[in-house]
Amino acid sequence: MNIQPRNSEAAALDGRGVTAVLGPTNTGKTHLAIERMVAHESGLIGLPLRLLAREVYGRVAARVGERNVALVTGEEKLVPPGARYVVSTVEAMPRQTDAAFVAIDEVQLAADLDRGHIFTDRLLHLRGRQETLLLGAATMRGILERLLRGISVVTRPRMSVLSYAGSRKITRLPRRSAVVAFSADEVYAIGELIRRQRGGAAIVLGALSPRTRNAQVALYQSGDVDYLVATDAIGMGLNLDVDHVAFAQNRKFDGFQYRELTAAELGQIAGRAGRHVRDGTFGVTGQVDPLPDALVERIETHQFEPVKMLQWRSAAIDLSSIDALKASLEAAPPLEGLTRALPAADLRVLERLSKDEDIRALATGESRVALLWDACALPDYRKIAPAQHAELVAAIFTDLARHGHVNEDYVADQVRRAASTEGEIDTLSARIAQIRTWTFVSNRPGWLSDPTHWQEKTREIEDRLSDALHERLTKRFVDRRTSVLMKRLRENAMPEAEISPAGEVLVEGHHVGEMQGFRFTADKTAEGEDARAVKAAAQKALAAEFETRAERFAAAPNGDLALGSDGVLRWLGAPVATLTAGDDALRPRVVLLADEQLTGPARDRVAARAERFVAYQIETHLKPLLDLKAADTLTGMARGLAFQLVENFGLLNRRDVAEEVRALDQEARGAMRRLGVRFGAYHIFVPALIKPAPAGLATLLWALRHDAKDRPGYGDVVAALAAGRTSIATDPAFERAFYRLAGFRNLGRRAVRVDILERLADLIRPALNWKPGAGKRPDGAYDEGAFVVTPAMMSILGATAEDMEAILKGLGYRGEEKPAEEVAARLEALDRAAEAEQAAPADGPAQDVAQAAPQVPSGPAAEAEEPAPAPAQPSGEAEEGSGGKDAGADGAAAPQCAQSAPPAESSAAQADEAPKPVMVWRQARVERHQRP
Repeated sequence: MNIQPRNSEAAALDGRGVTAVLGPTNTGKTHLAIERMVAHESGLIGLPLRLLAREVYGRVAARVGERNVALVTGEEKLVPPGARYVVSTVEAMPRQTDAAFVAIDEVQLAADLDRGHIFTDRLLHLRGRQETLLLGAATMRGILERLLRGISVVTRPRMSVLSYAGSRKITRLPRRSAVVAFSADEVYAIGELIRRQRGGAAIVLGALSPRTRNAQVALYQSGDVDYLVATDAIGMGLNLDVDHVAFAQNRKFDGFQYRELTAAELGQIAGRAGRHVRDGTFGVTGQVDPLPDALVERIETHQFEPVKMLQWRSAAIDLSSIDALKASLEAAPPLEGLTRALPAADLRVLERLSKDEDIRALATGESRVALLWDACALPDYRKIAPAQHAELVAAIFTDLARHGHVNEDYVADQVRRAASTEGEIDTLSARIAQIRTWTFVSNRPGWLSDPTHWQEKTREIEDRLSDALHERLTKRFVDRRTSVLMKRLRENAMPEAEISPAGEVLVEGHHVGEMQGFRFTADKTAEGEDARAVKAAAQKALAAEFETRAERFAAAPNGDLALGSDGVLRWLGAPVATLTAGDDALRPRVVLLADEQLTGPARDRVAARAERFVAYQIETHLKPLLDLKAADTLTGMARGLAFQLVENFGLLNRRDVAEEVRALDQEARGAMRRLGVRFGAYHIFVPALIKPAPAGLATLLWALRHDAKDRPGYGDVVAALAAGRTSIATDPAFERAFYRLAGFRNLGRRAVRVDILERLADLIRPALNWKPGAGKRPDGAYDEGAFVVTPAMMSILGATAEDMEAILKGLGYRGEEKPAEEVAARLEALDRAAEAEQAAPADGPAQDVAQAAPQVPSGPAAEAEEPAPAPAQPSGEAEEGSGGKDAGADGAAAPQCAQSAPPAESSAAQADEAPKPVMVWRQARVERHQRP
């Protein structure tokens, strides 16, 4: 399109032929401008944002065809040959044009401290040959009439009603709401909250590239998400289907300071609520206090303070030198109602570069000064430190002045650094800002030797980065699954649901939860309304699944079921029921773990199958207890003893039931042995139960009855039993009953398996029963009714000498320390006497040989009265257990004892150290009528 200057400076302030179309948001001003432009043979329209320019470009191209419309911004130029209409950002608009029609949108931005002077220059100087429209807020009427003589003003009323809705929590905001904040951190935080509670939100920031912002707006407009979180960028004419605008902040940084938003700014943003004739509402949320009534009334009625001053900067610049340029830019405004603009970014860069001697040496003559001023207009997309931005401008200007174009190797390196699509939101945003800088450079006439290549290159990279950023934003702030569900539910359409063989529940292809057994567990990431939507959407698939699973479970073989130590019954790994205590410890109650959808006969079949399996487990692993409980052959004392065994899961300390055992005749004993009961020296027990599976089940049933599954040690003792341990160190924190249930006797510092204790009794019994002169001395025997600990005794228990002392005391033995030499001498003498006895003639008097053995004093304890030794019993069973108090039960620390008698000969190294005393053990005396 050919653009030629035609208007003079003097005519610029003539308002004849200029029409100001003023009014609040949603008055159709932009639509009117498009309609008026396409009615002319040529036209130019300026928009405040590149994003909005893109939107209007698409609308105009749809009307007149892409070949007839151009898009011109600082970063891109789409100019087909013969294009009759130009859509542009205000900064990219020429100061003069030959177009028949000119429109400038959002002219109230002429009061903006940062960009205002550009809008002021265009509305004062730029005119169409046939028609000029200035579009903006009604607050501009007075200042426009004062500056442009003869201007026509048309006011347009809002097409819908805007009303105040008060304060609401973010999670209680209605659908189709836009939440407005003024910092990226706050926008992200709100977006995260809405994602968790309501499924997701689109994000619109001024720092996003137009492509990314368009994609996010499309996400909202399509209904994939119901919420938009944005900065005040949405106040600049973006067409959105917003029903409610909520302010999460009412303070912003305007480039110079933090300040409260003005009533007009609040009204501009709030006015985005409602579309065409659909009413809208606005309010506050988060930490923002409710708006005062007076402010609410002004926003609802669109009555704001009129704009009294426009930002202005001289367009009549002197390019003879840098100093002359700076002086001309500081000229005073020629008219009342204009104020000299604060130094903008380009002027601040010029001020910094003017102090650089190398730059001053290059910027000589009008062409070089013009080139420097042109370079200073490079936008600071990266928002970096002013000095860094000035260095970039200096490098570009230096290349242009010395070589006629920017060094393309330098450009290639900068573009390459920005090309990666890896990274998160902040990283990609920074790369987009960097590539936008080089997109701007590539679109400047004459700055690059091959501008077409770099325009295509930078555009392609910016598009890829923008798409990647949109993907990251969507991934972080949108739950696609929930958005699909919510949308389908709003449409009253039943989503497609299915259940995978692994139990994964899919709705519209999205994972919404898992079906474990007969319970549906919604995805843990779903909260609030999301969770309700997920559950509602899954009901269709689950309805038939419950019936199907009930049939499969009822026919499932035992191999598909398992009862865990936690009391949970699992079917192919999925929990279906749990056990609780019943009236009988061996008959626990089975409670189904199932949702309410499992009802009627299907639920009854599941419950019956679960109960049969639990009964099968008890009958298999605890059969001896069930047999004892149901034995009709037992009567009298035997039946009472059997009852106690059942109550104690098959293990009794013999001394606790000594009277009952003595009262049993041989027939009763035989009957109980046939039922699996063993009468040991220390315990009455059922050996078949001292195995991991029966012990684990017994522990579970006892824990259910005593509410002890959470007590310390639950399952640990059974694990030691499964590992084949014969004794274990005791833990004072463990529940003591867990040792007994696993078949262990708690004896001081160690707990010993009861069957191993009976083997210990088999080793002790010969030593106790032996008498001097009665043949060869058994291992460990010491005089009559006494013994010392042997390595074999410690080996079967896996215990140390110190542990043995506590174990033996717990079993009812009393120990007496004797000097090692004395014990060694006594044992040697007994062995010699036994050898002599064997060597004597068969008819010789054995008593004489026994008496020939030297007698070694046995210490003060020898004077004490001793009980008779325990006689040997048939079948390896001791009829009488040792009496005495169970010292080990109290966990008392035991004194050290020696492993066995030391040898008679000591090494030279041991000669300097006195041998440790040796403990000689005897049965403790107990009154027969006493019950421990």
